[in-house]
Amino acid sequence: MKIQFKVQPYQTDAVNAVLECFAGQPYQDAFSYRIDPGRVQQVQPAQQTMHYGLPESGTADHGFRNQDIQLSPADLLKNIQRVQKQQNLFQSEGLQTYTDIRRDRPMAASYNPGADLNIDVEMETGTGKTYCYIKTIFEMNQQFGWSKFIIIVPSIAIREGVQKSLQMTAEHFAEQYHKKARFFTYNSRRLHELESFSSDSGINIMVMNIQAFNSRGADNRRIYDELDDFQSRRPMDVIKANRPILILDEPQKMGGKATLDALPEFDPLFIIRYSATHTVQHHLVHRLDAVDAYNQKLVKKIAVRGIQTRGIGGSSAYLYLQNIEITKQSPVAYLDMQVQLKSGQIKRQVKRIQHGDNLFDLSGGLDAYRDRYVVSQIDVLADTLEFTNGTVLKAGDVVGDVSEDQLRRIQIRETVKAHLEKEKRLFNQGIKVLSLFFIDEVAKYRDYSQEDEKGEYARIFEEEYRDARDNYLSELALDDNDKRYSHFWCMR
Repeated sequence: MKIQFKVQPYQTDAVNAVLECFAGQPYQDAFSYRIDPGRVQQVQPAQQTMHYGLPESGTADHGFRNQDIQLSPADLLKNIQRVQKQQNLFQSEGLQTYTDIRRDRPMAASYNPGADLNIDVEMETGTGKTYCYIKTIFEMNQQFGWSKFIIIVPSIAIREGVQKSLQMTAEHFAEQYHKKARFFTYNSRRLHELESFSSDSGINIMVMNIQAFNSRGADNRRIYDELDDFQSRRPMDVIKANRPILILDEPQKMGGKATLDALPEFDPLFIIRYSATHTVQHHLVHRLDAVDAYNQKLVKKIAVRGIQTRGIGGSSAYLYLQNIEITKQSPVAYLDMQVQLKSGQIKRQVKRIQHGDNLFDLSGGLDAYRDRYVVSQIDVLADTLEFTNGTVLKAGDVVGDVSEDQLRRIQIRETVKAHLEKEKRLFNQGIKVLSLFFIDEVAKYRDYSQEDEKGEYARIFEEEYRDARDNYLSELALDDNDKRYSHFWCMR
């Protein structure tokens, strides 16, 4: 199956915002330079000498680097301010370099105007920022002649995703620009790829995770070492000679001192940062947040379910009121609570609660619920559940001892439930429901250190999804064949 990509106007806007920062920059082919050939050891009779020259492997002697920015600092700043004004963004007061940003100092006129310049692009998750920066690479090559790019990511999982995106979009961009980009993932044991990165005059993209240059491990430090198997050169020196353009994917996860101190080592022409949540802003030139995505009809609707936590004095009982439903007899509440099983194990289960129910009995005799929680009222209009001890729960309330993990489980459960309800309602109208999870780190979902590569959130999601799916199927009057079909529908 061949994936078709459609050019979206909002993505083109993001690309143009970056390009317009360099309006007036002349097109220049990649600048040719002589690659450092390194040193090759040659053994001669009665002595051993160091011979300077090309290694026997036949390393190319000419490389091609990005041409310098020809704009003056004043013109570059005017371009950035014009782009910011067009989008009603805060206008930068002056150019700043990577180092000066931390010192909060304007960029001096004598500086190279592009050295370590940081440009921010803010795009909401799911709007295709990876596609946007790949397209930006092709456009910068077409308009300005720049050809050396490094995509830096915070984790191996994101790195693999970027690599996959480059593969999937290769033919799509080849049709548009009539050329293909050469891309590879940096590996300290495959340094011959750096030679090709330097010597090739076409578009070259290196994908690298931050651990490859900011960690202290022996393999990761090789990038800074003079290596015998690399003609006594430092890989970083070969990289920086290309004056690469750095593209940072999810830079908010790269704010550590080791990473910040290492970025100038690349001697970048400039840096572009793509994120939905910039923690530190530099020169923000484009913003597409969740509200913008909704207003531009990139999503049909944004819905947020609030979950409130509060304590109950003198009790460690856990209660979470999911929702209240009307039945033919009387209203019922669905309450998540602790239950002691016959095996003695304590688990959390969702119970169907009616007026007069005693939670002590429903819990299997847990002391936390003894003589405290007898249902006195279920109010459908107010969406509340009241007990004889005066405790009142509103739908979405969590009370008692609630850990961070438990709160995350509730959030995942509510999202799955809301998704299935909406899909059931909108399926026949041909409307696709999209539910997004914003997680704190990729490893919580995809953990490559585990045998099944599942992270904590992935396990919780699958557990909650199975429960929600089974509840839906149990309420439908279906035969076995229909249930198999419905199982497929739920899994789509």
